[in-house]
Amino acid sequence: MESNIFHLQYAIDTFYFLVCGALVMWMAAGFAMLESGLVRAKNTTEILTKNVALFAVSCTMYLICGYAIMYGGNIFLSGMGDVDVGGVMGEFASRDGGFEGGSIYSGASDFFFQVVFVATAMSIVSGAVAERMKLWAFLVFAVVMTGFIYPMEGAWTWNGADVFGMYNLGDLGFSDFAGSGIVHMAGAAAALAGVLLLGARKGKYGPNGEIRAFPGANLPLATLGTFILWMGWFGFNGGSVLKLGDISSAHAVAMVFLNTNAAAAGGAIAALITARLMFGKADLTMLLNGALAGLVTITAEPSTPTALTATLFGAVGGVLVVLSIVTMDKLRIDDPVGAISVHGVCGLLGLLLVPITNGDSTFFGQIVGALTIFVWVFGASLIVWGILKAVIGIRVSEEDEYEGVDLSECGMEAYPEFVSSK
Repeated sequence: MESNIFHLQYAIDTFYFLVCGALVMWMAAGFAMLESGLVRAKNTTEILTKNVALFAVSCTMYLICGYAIMYGGNIFLSGMGDVDVGGVMGEFASRDGGFEGGSIYSGASDFFFQVVFVATAMSIVSGAVAERMKLWAFLVFAVVMTGFIYPMEGAWTWNGADVFGMYNLGDLGFSDFAGSGIVHMAGAAAALAGVLLLGARKGKYGPNGEIRAFPGANLPLATLGTFILWMGWFGFNGGSVLKLGDISSAHAVAMVFLNTNAAAAGGAIAALITARLMFGKADLTMLLNGALAGLVTITAEPSTPTALTATLFGAVGGVLVVLSIVTMDKLRIDDPVGAISVHGVCGLLGLLLVPITNGDSTFFGQIVGALTIFVWVFGASLIVWGILKAVIGIRVSEEDEYEGVDLSECGMEAYPEFVSSK
């Protein structure tokens, strides 16, 4: 009887992991649509190329070395597909205590679920450096980010390793359920390092301090991208429950789905109202970023709040993201899609809100964890970006930027029928 229960739980948990991983993979399409909708038409092909290429690079690098650095073992060489549970619990991945009260699933499914998170972190970088970064410099950075920088901080957080042998974040009360800091703030920290070295787009900021708007080329695409990300987030947060094969886990999954959706809605409403009060108009881009801000905020702990609390947490993120985007522009930090504000500022907010509903975490642990992630990712990224800038350059020429990086980097335009021939 126990063997049959084991078989069933193994199948359910493995299948649930794979479905959630597929939902998170679909977020790559969301990032591609959102970013291509928010950049100018002359840069569309290049940003689509980046999003497809970075996903492939992320998957390959995490397969080769990233997973081994983060969790130990090397699926690239050994594989995790041979499982024999005939009368004996064979080779399987487990967390939180194994079969007795824990999650049981194929190690291959665990890798698949983890690898799409890595790609998500790298996707955040893409939008922030859009319209003026060299494609190949970006892809070289993606190799280092997904193969080393991200796995290192992932080992300190989700795998519980000591930070350079000095302290353990888990012992300090650090908790990040699905990655507000580990994934989103980390991606934003890497993006910020690149943006600071890259500089603003030509003409974005005037000599007298004025800020010039560069409207996106396709707001319907940006809206579609947001809805795709919203949908994919159910896999992002829901899959982080790690199991489904018992009553308590199924209820936890349902609560995570409910709170994830509630926070997104709260963030969207709050951002829309904030934009109306500040600008006098219903700003669609702020509405979209507000929904994403709510999602990022709740990601650190979507299992313990009530639905009302989750909505309020998302609303705080929605207000904060509008204020952050405006502040970033005043500081002349040029982020075409608002990625640093959405994923960085609201990622930090999410971490700091965790102890309000999760008694196992501490504010001290959350602050130390956030600082550890940011300092490591930002510092390591700054070094890598700096080396790339010195060796091959990271910014396209002023002429190529004026003409659009679609032609200079990819040799084709996304909307050629709308461009007058010269």
